[in-house]
Amino acid sequence: MAHALVLSNAVAYTSGRDISQTLESARSQVEERFLEGGTVLLSVMEVLNRLLNSLESITTTLDNKEASDTSADLRATVESLMALPVTEENRQQALVSLAHTGRELRKHVADMQETMRYLRTFAVTVKITGAGLAEFAGFAQEILERIYSGTDEVNRFATHLDSLDKEVKLATSFGAGVSKGYADTVPAVAAALRDDAAKIAGHRKDLGVIAREVGAIARAVQSKVASTLSALQIGDITRQRIEHVQATFSLLEDFFAGEDGVRLDADARQRLQNVIHHLTAAQMSDMCANFQRDSENVVKTIASFDHDMREILKLRDQMSGEDDEAGGNFMRALESSVSAAHEIVKQVDTASRQADQVSQSTIGTAAKLSEAIGNIRAVKTDIHYMALNTNLRCSRLGEEGKSINVVTAELRIFAGKLDDSADAIVNGLPALEAAAGRVAPATDAGAGNLGESLTSAVDNIRSAANVMENELKVLSENGREVANKISLLIGKLDFQHNLGEVLAGCADMLEGVAGTDVADISDLAETIASLDRKIFKHYTMVQERSIHRGIIPASEDSTSAPAETAKAENDEDLFADALF
Repeated sequence: MAHALVLSNAVAYTSGRDISQTLESARSQVEERFLEGGTVLLSVMEVLNRLLNSLESITTTLDNKEASDTSADLRATVESLMALPVTEENRQQALVSLAHTGRELRKHVADMQETMRYLRTFAVTVKITGAGLAEFAGFAQEILERIYSGTDEVNRFATHLDSLDKEVKLATSFGAGVSKGYADTVPAVAAALRDDAAKIAGHRKDLGVIAREVGAIARAVQSKVASTLSALQIGDITRQRIEHVQATFSLLEDFFAGEDGVRLDADARQRLQNVIHHLTAAQMSDMCANFQRDSENVVKTIASFDHDMREILKLRDQMSGEDDEAGGNFMRALESSVSAAHEIVKQVDTASRQADQVSQSTIGTAAKLSEAIGNIRAVKTDIHYMALNTNLRCSRLGEEGKSINVVTAELRIFAGKLDDSADAIVNGLPALEAAAGRVAPATDAGAGNLGESLTSAVDNIRSAANVMENELKVLSENGREVANKISLLIGKLDFQHNLGEVLAGCADMLEGVAGTDVADISDLAETIASLDRKIFKHYTMVQERSIHRGIIPASEDSTSAPAETAKAENDEDLFADALF
């Protein structure tokens, strides 16, 4: 529409000033659009840098040695968990051994109790038999009291063994349930822990691969943005060339108003104006062709951003877990497995406490039994000597003491049997203590450490997961912002739309004003030499100079102009010449 409007009104432009006003509108649009596009590109570059920084943070987190150590700790904990069934089986065997040792001791205690019953019977018989003898009455009572005392010691001995037996049975019963539970649960829980740990490690590895892919695409986009920023110089070149065309019209007007221009007749003025129109039309046409070509490349490059950003967003979603199972789900699965493992560890702690209690109780019982054996031996010794004294007294009494003598001799024989039982018990006590040691070995302290290891490993994994989640959130935000910026960029840098049409319309307008034929101004070469030099001096590009000389050949007066111009130009102009 803009193109058609310019063409239809081309005939209305009769002066350079009118044409310059149209060109000024085009120049302003070029400057505004390219400045806006450059600003958007710089903002895209900035957010791309943030995206790459967040990717670097993610890579650093994924490469964190502590995460590997945590996985190794978890695997070690799983191995310890797998050892629990064997540990509990050994404990059960130790409890069985302890129960067997206790039963063996209980047999000897039963023998002692039987012996004490016989001794009480004999003591009562001594008391009855010696009832008619005054000197034996008190003595018989003393023997009876010592036997009662010994009986109490033996009964206490039996009570200790009974208590120990009950504790062992309780621990054995509980342990049997724990052992069966281990067989049912430990392999499955340990396998789940291993599986969860492997999934997390695999997930982290996948994240690392995706992060590198996103980084590669982001750096490619970054490179494209940088090249696009460089290519945006077409906007500055276009703006300059429009200004040069405007300057040409301005110099022409100044020339016509000057001394040389006033002397020209109407025909000369018209011919010179025609040539200038052809010159500016040629400059605008060449500028439009360059603009069309270079801006089209810019638009193509920017259009490719859309595919790149779709890939980045797709990969971002994969990293965030929107297209697959998220790391958070892994954590929930791991925590569920660890919860089950903690239940097992609680059972381990309970079984360990019971085993420790049995062990300590057994050791305490052994000490009490040792003390009781000493007391029983003392009772046995007292009974033995008291019976011996009785035998001596009975011998002095003759026939009167013969019946008592027989009974006290039996007392001495049965008192000696206490020694046999006591010796058997004393010999069995080390076995009792050894069995107690096997029930609660020193390594049982590892049960509590196992729970701590589980908690520590999961806390570390959870901490790493939280860091990763935060980094992925930042990545997601940056990825979304990059996508939005690039969507905006595609719209802002579509220079073909409207702007290219306006420039083409200006070129067509100048061609329409210039007409088809170029007027001959060879007779005016000397007169317009100063104008020619001034226009030529404005050019900063080789193309402009070539076009200019193709329409206005160099006169003798202007042949030295390029050398003079070169001396007058500053370093920036020389650099521009080298570029263009």
